[in-house]
Amino acid sequence: MSQKDYVLKPGDKVIRRPSSSELSPIATHIEHRRVPIRGATSPMVLVYSFFAVAVVGALLLSMPAMNSTHHFLSPIETFFTSVSAMTGTGLVVSDTREAFTGLGQAVIAGLIFVGGLGFMTGAAALLFLMGRRSSMQARLVIGAGLDDSRLGRVATLAKGIILMAVLVQLAGAVFLFVRWYLVGPAWEGLSVGEAIWQSIFTSVSSFNNAGFDIIPDELAGGSSLTGFANDIPTLLIIGVLILAGSTSYAVLANVTRVRGWRKLTLDTKLVLLGIGLMLLIGFLAFLISEWNNPRTIGDETLAGKLTQSTFHSVNRTSGFSTVDYGQLDSANTSVTTGLMFVGGVSASTAAGIKVNTLMVIGVATYAMLGGRQRAKIFGREIPRINVMRAFTVGAAGAAAVLILVIALFTVQPELEYKMAVFEIISAFGTVGWSAGITSSLNDAALTVVSMTMFVGRFGPLTIALFMAGRERESLVKYPQERVRIG
Repeated sequence: MSQKDYVLKPGDKVIRRPSSSELSPIATHIEHRRVPIRGATSPMVLVYSFFAVAVVGALLLSMPAMNSTHHFLSPIETFFTSVSAMTGTGLVVSDTREAFTGLGQAVIAGLIFVGGLGFMTGAAALLFLMGRRSSMQARLVIGAGLDDSRLGRVATLAKGIILMAVLVQLAGAVFLFVRWYLVGPAWEGLSVGEAIWQSIFTSVSSFNNAGFDIIPDELAGGSSLTGFANDIPTLLIIGVLILAGSTSYAVLANVTRVRGWRKLTLDTKLVLLGIGLMLLIGFLAFLISEWNNPRTIGDETLAGKLTQSTFHSVNRTSGFSTVDYGQLDSANTSVTTGLMFVGGVSASTAAGIKVNTLMVIGVATYAMLGGRQRAKIFGREIPRINVMRAFTVGAAGAAAVLILVIALFTVQPELEYKMAVFEIISAFGTVGWSAGITSSLNDAALTVVSMTMFVGRFGPLTIALFMAGRERESLVKYPQERVRIG
């Protein structure tokens, strides 16, 4: 039967055969979405913003009204102080109380508060305060920094972090005021106005893991918290503030909203486990190494040794101290250096490569040593891309520290090696503990340490955001070939 004799029936489908001219290939181009390295949605714009804040802070602190000399200060020294405050480090060239007036101290407290919120949260808050509608890429970048990829929750999450930070710091100030003034004056002649300002400044410095203090050394009994070495309530309040700031809002929210270990996220479980291990290691290292050291806690009672060892294990991300860190035992210095390099938790007020990063590296290493190709823990598998990011951040952090140590010795070669390395890692982790060489650094060395504080605070997160923004599936597979390892 020919085509023209065919009769269509109901339900029949007509298929038209395309002509040869209609079968020509169609070329198209799919553009990959990446986070640009320049522009308004780049993670670097956040770094630039906070660098600008540090410059403004340095200019303000150099003004005669801000310092006790009532003259213009060296821009190198004020920039160092501004960066130290904004990054929450606490390293200082001179005593904060003696060098700056009340107005200057208020500027430092403001820099600590802004920097402590983290440049991710600060950027999100800035977008909302300016009334700007953020783009899809900007929300993805901010969400990655806040550890929440749900776009609708970025605004709520940022507001929650800011609200939590303000409330915790206010509560800390109230508790410190009660302890330092209502229960009994922290030192002789303490007025109500001075007690209020001391409580506010110390609470802000503690929560943001800054380690700055304006406590009068001659009245309180020593530098930093030396005069409160056996004051358990004071150390407890400051220790809780430090832990709250260095643990991050995401972890605290998950713990308070979820009941039971099994319902916690894998990130929270790893963080809690990592913090516990670091607290235990820090406590044992300090207690054992300094037990008979008369220059630190050797002459303290058993209660005093336990109290100070506990405080300094909590204080690994901050810069307060009840002993002279230049007098630590070498073994304890080594452990402390490692703890400072790790720092706090992702999206917290602390810096370093982060506890999350260390735990992922640890789980992946354990899996590889056991002959397993996948990193699994608590019944969950960590994605390979997360493992690669963790190793990248850890390696980049180690390389940055090495380069900065070399740079420090290049500009000031007469420094003692152990002290210089301790200073650089303390700056990288924005801890603020000093072995006593900060005041002896020349201008070039101060610049290197300033760069170290900035790199330690913003570097690891910036690297992680760049990797998150540029991640894409490779369309080309290459032949595999093994490389000898070890």
